Amino acid sequence: MREIVLDTETTGMDPARGDKMVEIGCVELFNHMPTGKTWHHYINPEREIDPGAIAVHGITDEMVKDKPTFGELAGSFLDFIGDSTLIIHNAEFDLKFLNAELKPYGFGPLQLKNQIIDTLLMARKKFPGSPANLDALCRRFGVDLSERDMHGALLDSELLAHVYLELLGGRQHGLGFAGTPKSKVAEDLTPQIQKEQKPIRPARAHAASPAELEQHDEMLTSLKNALWKDDNAA
Repeated sequence: MREIVLDTETTGMDPARGDKMVEIGCVELFNHMPTGKTWHHYINPEREIDPGAIAVHGITDEMVKDKPTFGELAGSFLDFIGDSTLIIHNAEFDLKFLNAELKPYGFGPLQLKNQIIDTLLMARKKFPGSPANLDALCRRFGVDLSERDMHGALLDSELLAHVYLELLGGRQHGLGFAGTPKSKVAEDLTPQIQKEQKPIRPARAHAASPAELEQHDEMLTSLKNALWKDDNAA
């Protein structure tokens, strides 16, 4: 099963007001495990980046002025994600930007061809009342945040891949160990059960005593119309 962990960085908060994406990062998973394949690009939004957004991701106008526009990257982006399931933290935010920028090129909403899994909703369901942002989840699961001075689409996708795996139940989820043959997994995880060799005891004597046989005959005599009793027997 192929999945794509995806994150974006933008010029602001609302594409309806003209905000655009300035970075997209994607990480490929197969059977929930990273394959090492990524798709990552900085994007020229053809507009100024809001100071508040720069404070979050550190991407400036100067850094992206010579980068390709989203229109130049759309085909490559769609080819990479294909029809794979998309794993996104706070998916509503990223999807509104992606769909807004795909629409002018004649592409429908990603939800029409891709299943969407929102890890924010997963985390809120699993840990109700607890912080569910990416930093908090990384700390909860012991994911290294030492390289995350600021937000970045590719780094955040890589971190989210680890968090997603933990939300599913950890590295042994479904025993789906990437690149490990099933026979090897079974060999490693199945206990070797040794049969106990118990001594065979001799059969105990169960012969009835004369007194017990007499009591048995008296009991049979007291029974009327017993099914096994042949009244015509000699």
